[in-house]
Amino acid sequence: MKKLLVAALGLLCATAIMLQAQDAKPKKELTPEQQTVMNEMLTKYDTNKDGKLDKAERAAMTKEDKEKMAKVGLGPKKKKVVPPADASTNAPAAATDK
Repeated sequence: MKKLLVAALGLLCATAIMLQAQDAKPKKELTPEQQTVMNEMLTKYDTNKDGKLDKAERAAMTKEDKEKMAKVGLGPKKKKVVPPADASTNAPAAATDK
């Protein structure tokens, strides 16, 4: 009985791992224009030469270069702002006693 339980648990774990791996989003490829701008920014600001722009290197960028990156679709992702719900719609229904 214990062997059956261990086998079932192992199968369940393996299935969960495979499903999680399938949910991973593939990395988006850069367009030629984005690649050109990214290479330019790396050449200009990548001080530690690791091929990435870390927070300190991004902070050193000029406003014009940040705008240039944003224009081609590079840079931080903008978070969706959800407006607060109207208080009148969230109020509990009034109880009426008859």
